[in-house]
Amino acid sequence: MEKIAGFFAPVIVSGIIFVLNTLLAGRWVTGYIKKPGSADKMEYHLNGLQVYLVLVLMWFISGYFDVIPFDWLYRIRWWSLAGASLFGIIFSFAVVISFPAVKKSFIADLFSGRAENLQIAGGRVDVKMWLYLTGATMLQLNVLSFTARHLILYGNQFSPVLLLSSALISFFIIDYLFFEEVHLYTYDLFAERIGFKLGWGCLVFYPYFYAVFLWSTVELPAPPTPGLFPVIFALIFFSGWILSRGANLQKFYFRKYPGKRFLLIVPEAISDGEKALLVNGFWGLSRHLNYLGEVLMAGGIILCTGYPMLIWPWLYPLYYVLLLSARQIDDNRRCALKYGELWKVYEKRVPYRIIPFIY
Repeated sequence: MEKIAGFFAPVIVSGIIFVLNTLLAGRWVTGYIKKPGSADKMEYHLNGLQVYLVLVLMWFISGYFDVIPFDWLYRIRWWSLAGASLFGIIFSFAVVISFPAVKKSFIADLFSGRAENLQIAGGRVDVKMWLYLTGATMLQLNVLSFTARHLILYGNQFSPVLLLSSALISFFIIDYLFFEEVHLYTYDLFAERIGFKLGWGCLVFYPYFYAVFLWSTVELPAPPTPGLFPVIFALIFFSGWILSRGANLQKFYFRKYPGKRFLLIVPEAISDGEKALLVNGFWGLSRHLNYLGEVLMAGGIILCTGYPMLIWPWLYPLYYVLLLSARQIDDNRRCALKYGELWKVYEKRVPYRIIPFIY
């Protein structure tokens, strides 16, 4: 019975998130993407942080009163992963067949998606934002449950660095939801279509693979990590956070409030009279400095586990390296088509793709 419940747990959690996303109060904001066939921008109902907090509170209350053990999601992790995988496949297939073909191959459409932007429940739920909210919240529940498993196993002999790595990825999740509006201006929202890549990716890959460092370390004892090393590892993480969050916020302010100062940075841009590109601050150092930040954050989290010689945790930052290296190539192609000669000027002005002075 527990295994069956574990199999359906991801669907139940996703459903709760959908209901809360629909019913909880939120704020309406104007996004970056234009409505299909209109010059007006899309409107979004955002309440991700509130939904997240309700789910975490439900997890804590269930564990405190022993309704559902704190480490239950760890105990049924394989069944939960199987259920999420099937749900992700069914969701992706259902969304894709509901819209006209985009590419000649159905397989290509199934993977990349057909619908660019999809909102339901009177616009209160944007499917892309719901997918990311579901992935982030389920990841947090997994992190909490996996960490609880470690504490139950080792008691007072727990690993402080493992708790630090859990705290850092929790910070990563909360930061994403706190700056939810900023992500309306990122690549995923304006470039991705809703298919297997986005649907299965958010419902399965995001909440389970991002916790790979805990899958392989929660049952291990506390490693002999010298006191200064966790501080260095945390600094690596927060250095990455400054680069990633700083770059995304600077771009957000530039697009929403042109000419407005971001922190101490007065925006400087090049323009062809219609379009403009930032060339200073974070965006003057490299074209995708935020990607470098993402990799550094992932690396800091893995180092904090205290087991740098284990292979499995390193799959997390390796994934970022592969994903973002490919994404910057695709983004460069898209920007070259969108901005034309202006993009060539920008490439000369900002020659480095990701890592300043190196690449």
